[in-house]
Amino acid sequence: GRMNISHKPDQQAFVLALGNTQAVLQYSLLPASADGEGGVDFTRTYVPSEFRGQGYAEALVKHGLSWASQRGLKVQASCWYVRDFL
Repeated sequence: GRMNISHKPDQQAFVLALGNTQAVLQYSLLPASADGEGGVDFTRTYVPSEFRGQGYAEALVKHGLSWASQRGLKVQASCWYVRDFL
């Protein structure tokens, strides 16, 4: 089924509901640099152990990267998992 990812800007996170738990992609927004582009740093990906290996983290990352590119944000990743997608 389609993964239901919601953006929670107040928590700086993308959340994917999995039954009574959730997978999370956390980020922090970076101030605009001299050339005027703001940025985003994807800081942490978390998937509950029983849901790992099913593509949830990947779906969250792709969703987050697509959100960032729509907003023209420069992307960096201090999370090793996200770095593999850059």
